[in-house]
Amino acid sequence: MTTAAAVPVTARGLRRMLLPLALAQFICSFAGSNMNVMINDISHDLNTTVQGVQVCITLFLLVMAALMIPCGKLTDRWGRKRCFMIGLVVYGVGAVLSAVSPGLGVLILGNSILEGVGTALLIPPVYILTTMLFHDMKSRARAFGVVSGMGGIGAATGPLIGGAITTGLSWRVAFIFQALIIVIIVVLARNVVDPVPADPSRPFDIVGAILSAVGLVVLVGGIMAADQNLALMVVLMVAGALVLAGFFVWIRRRERAGKEVLLSTSLFRNRTSNLALVTQNVQWAVLMGTSFVVSAYLQVVRHYDAIQTGVIFTAATVGILLSSLAAGRLARRYRQRTLILVGFVVTIVGIILLLALVKGRPGAWYFAPGLFLIGTGLGVMLTPSVNVVQSAFPENLQGEISGLSRSVSNLGSSLGTALAGTILVAAWPTPAGPTASPCSCWRSSA
Repeated sequence: MTTAAAVPVTARGLRRMLLPLALAQFICSFAGSNMNVMINDISHDLNTTVQGVQVCITLFLLVMAALMIPCGKLTDRWGRKRCFMIGLVVYGVGAVLSAVSPGLGVLILGNSILEGVGTALLIPPVYILTTMLFHDMKSRARAFGVVSGMGGIGAATGPLIGGAITTGLSWRVAFIFQALIIVIIVVLARNVVDPVPADPSRPFDIVGAILSAVGLVVLVGGIMAADQNLALMVVLMVAGALVLAGFFVWIRRRERAGKEVLLSTSLFRNRTSNLALVTQNVQWAVLMGTSFVVSAYLQVVRHYDAIQTGVIFTAATVGILLSSLAAGRLARRYRQRTLILVGFVVTIVGIILLLALVKGRPGAWYFAPGLFLIGTGLGVMLTPSVNVVQSAFPENLQGEISGLSRSVSNLGSSLGTALAGTILVAAWPTPAGPTASPCSCWRSSA
């Protein structure tokens, strides 16, 4: 088997390979948040409803949830770079189709299905390749700092860039922007070298893939139903948990029989990795939940438009960027566990400061200190938590752990948004006038 030693090890070569991986994480995170500010324009242009566009957004999340683990496993059979390139092409086709969609059905096909499948194919290779190309903990921390930082920046700037494009041009141009970035990534990705050859003969657990996909879809569907029907939410989440329990029984039986499984149970025997996975889930729940609450408050209560809301979130973007860029330096000086704990503390202080400063004060600048600390805290802990998880396992398990890690993060994003939306729907009465209701704003940010 070819080892990572066959990969060019010059610093310049590694940087050239890291750039397309980081840009891929950026565009996927950007796409996950920029559509939030387009929902009214899309519904008017396509002659549909806000709820119709929300179905499109929710289906995107469900497709990712269903396919992230199986696609992570497919990297072993097809190769990491090949999965990455296929994912980019599928995503790009979906973005172009979304841009020219004449109706909601085509938008769902382009955005929900094709972009969802493309994201599930290309994101696991981003983390697998980063782990394999950067061997020591410090350089890997620096690399994951760039990848995680670009992901955080994409999520934070999505409303700003998307709002500016939608307001100044059209929501369709935002999808063209995504397609152009994909073209750039494809060109840059020619420099990426897969350190381990693909193994087409490696078995693929089809039954396990179906069970995991169904379980995650039902579970995420239950989370997304939180603002509509709590009883339905509970039923779906319990059903999803039961299907996932059946999935674990299935893979355990296959392991005992010495057969290839979709997800090795040994991944859950590493206590450090388990804690880091929980940390990732909480991080993304906090990031997306806080982002939604502040965004909904600004638009519903203070009546800010998309661009104004995006500008205010620049403080969080700066915090994420600075802390992520410092990831390598921090990894050299402090333990990963320490960084995660400090990140949590800084984030909590930022939330408290945000609540304390904003209450009763009309100025937008009062949002900046709290959002900056929240962004800084999240940036400090995002990188080490990913690094700990990926570094805890050998090359032959990278496909599995990457798919699992991304699924856990997606569940955190869905949970954070759903909880925030449920709380706001319960706390705020629906306005009688033309102002969008909190429920509508939540639907637009799922």
